[in-house]
Amino acid sequence: MQIPMVDLRGQYEALQNEIESGFQEVLQSTRFVLGPHGAALEEEIAAYCGVRHAVGVASGTDALHLALLASGIGPGDEVITTPFTFIATGEAIRYVGAKAVFVDIDPETFNIDPTLIEAAITERTRAVLPVHLFGQPADLDPIAKLCKRYGLRLIEDCAQSFGAAYNGKMTGAWGDAGCFSFFPSKNLGCFGDGGMIVTDDEELAERLRMLRNHGSRITYRHEMIGFNSRLDELQAVVLRVKLKRIDSYNEARRRNAQRYNALLAGTTVKTPVEEGRGRHVYHQYTILTEKREEVQATLTAAGIASAIYYPIPLHLQQAMLGFCNEPSLPVTEATAKQVLSLPMFPELTANQIERVCLTLAEAL
Repeated sequence: MQIPMVDLRGQYEALQNEIESGFQEVLQSTRFVLGPHGAALEEEIAAYCGVRHAVGVASGTDALHLALLASGIGPGDEVITTPFTFIATGEAIRYVGAKAVFVDIDPETFNIDPTLIEAAITERTRAVLPVHLFGQPADLDPIAKLCKRYGLRLIEDCAQSFGAAYNGKMTGAWGDAGCFSFFPSKNLGCFGDGGMIVTDDEELAERLRMLRNHGSRITYRHEMIGFNSRLDELQAVVLRVKLKRIDSYNEARRRNAQRYNALLAGTTVKTPVEEGRGRHVYHQYTILTEKREEVQATLTAAGIASAIYYPIPLHLQQAMLGFCNEPSLPVTEATAKQVLSLPMFPELTANQIERVCLTLAEAL
């Protein structure tokens, strides 16, 4: 029996009739871009996150890029962020011509260490960009206070944290902007690429709407150089169907994580830690083990998928060299050598989790 990292087929089959009915409605209307489903999705996600505005875009990477650009961040500016994340976080900073300033991570949560941020602030710092890695909210309270004290923008990378909360407030709602990805494997995923930016700032939301649509508010009148970054109606249909179920999906992920924790308690691996004030939604279930190669080889031989997120931190990526600071980040580098993500999706069964854990234990 093969156990994948994520099984999208089962979820699709459960939603097939509702999704395909929505597709037919869009196809019959021939409204494929910036139509009623996209507008309704924006309203629904804004309400879910507890903010005033949501702006659909073409991808999570575009969400980060446009949020930085709309915030006035550009050449010569610095953005403090984490090196332990997907390349899109660093790419977006480079797209606007700014410099990424990396600080080390918390060894327990894998998120940016808030105690290290203040020392990295310079006269060129314009924003802090925390990533809620694997669905675990970053420690937002001290980060938000630092940003307020120094007059910095707080832009949240929520690509892996849809439905997560910190001190009862949704991720994305803490900052000036929260940036989501709807890549198919995400907690809330569409059938291609998609993204969304949420904000309480009306002026920022208006700039974002122009930037995603060729710098235009009125057809063929262009107030700025913008981009073609619009979430299409078919993707909005999928997301609206899944949004109604996101809380149950995330609860299933949390139950699965608890099963993993219980079964792995007697092993030498380190299981995920919940920070306490944050509600983890387990986009990934990621362990630490010094025997990663042996464990992964054994899992693969047994038909069980696993993945390494992320083997090379951003400050060591060739694409970022010369465009960021060159720090020594011992916690990040040690973590990158030991992380291993196990299968995680809402439909994962107790029997599948037991098989993963038994196989893992054999490898140890």
